[in-house]
Amino acid sequence: MSSPPRWTGILLAAGRGRRFDASGQQDKLLQTLADGKSVAQHSATHMLAALPEVLAVIRPGNDLLLAQLSSLNIQCLVCDDADAGMANSLKHALRTSADSAGWIIALADMPFVNPDTISALLTALQDGAGIVVPVYQGRRGNPVGFAQHYLPQLLTLEGDTGARNLLLSEAVVQLDVDDAGIHRDIDVVGDLPA
Repeated sequence: MSSPPRWTGILLAAGRGRRFDASGQQDKLLQTLADGKSVAQHSATHMLAALPEVLAVIRPGNDLLLAQLSSLNIQCLVCDDADAGMANSLKHALRTSADSAGWIIALADMPFVNPDTISALLTALQDGAGIVVPVYQGRRGNPVGFAQHYLPQLLTLEGDTGARNLLLSEAVVQLDVDDAGIHRDIDVVGDLPA
């Protein structure tokens, strides 16, 4: 008897967040929200609510983030060349999970994405979508789902644009969601809730 397909969440958490703090003293992913949990913990928890497996990619030396995410039973991958662009972090996680049927790729600085949105993306992939993106009020957002078929193309990505060009060149299933969180990230201090 074969095991069911493996679906993997990838949480990209290796960026420096220089727009948040150019000095590098404050890590935006470690900022706490009203309940005392960090931005990254919220993003990770929402992924775990929808996916059985989540990999987080972090940069070297971010021991506090490693501890926070590991405590949630998330496998953390350290990407030594993360500073060369988001594509390196993504490819690191894809290579680690290359046998997955597909991936939901999320950004750790987006703690307001509803877990139901992530579940809906997964369902669309399981139902045969090759690429699926959430849409709220006519505008695409994150996270994004990719089926195994796109692994070779994903592994050729370079720099900081991520999969943006792939999303423009391929047929994409747009999934309407009632979730403003797909557009809401923490880029600057003012993005944190008061």
